Amino acid sequence: MFPAMLLGPSLVGMVLTRMVDGRSGLRELFSRLFRWRVPAHWYAALLIPPILVLAVLFCLKTFVSPVYAPNHFLPGILFGLPAGFLEEIGWMGYAFPKMRSQNNALAPSILLGLVWPIWHLPVIDYLGTATPHGAYWFPFLLSFTLAMTAMRVLICWIDTNTKSLLMAQFMHVSSTGSLVIFSAPRVTAAQEVMWYGLYGVSLWLVVTVVATRYGNRMSREIV
Repeated sequence: MFPAMLLGPSLVGMVLTRMVDGRSGLRELFSRLFRWRVPAHWYAALLIPPILVLAVLFCLKTFVSPVYAPNHFLPGILFGLPAGFLEEIGWMGYAFPKMRSQNNALAPSILLGLVWPIWHLPVIDYLGTATPHGAYWFPFLLSFTLAMTAMRVLICWIDTNTKSLLMAQFMHVSSTGSLVIFSAPRVTAAQEVMWYGLYGVSLWLVVTVVATRYGNRMSREIV
């Protein structure tokens, strides 16, 4: 299921781009795919996921239980690379540009964010560290959806302002990689639901700041 989950959005995104927008659409897609020259502060935004994951886990470790101590599984970044570079060709390369309008990028980003966890549904019981989730399967899905919907909004925010699909891919890599690298390895299913939920809340606080500063367009320029 994991290869299908990763390849599905990328292949469908390219096929639909060719069918709907023609060769010019594919050229634009690939030009965004290699657009790496963006202001430095957008690269700094890629630190949002690891900072928040570590902040949540360290707070829980300090005030709740040592079991929440973050892991340091550095090879976990290898899980983030295929997820980010393949999936975003469909989500941000094709779907989001078709969903947003000049005056509203926020609502479409939330809608796409709700679709994103559903796409992961076939493998939801293999995500995170406390697998299988058993009786906590549905609560974990809710916590996962809370976090991933907010993360999708942040990915859309970066894409909208940089016009760079590559930056969206980097943000996805940062998100997935941070979760795999730092997820507390000894938590129970219930404890995992808790920390994912708190991580989701922290992401939504960042989204609130972004929405307040950038408005519904999520950009100070016309998209």
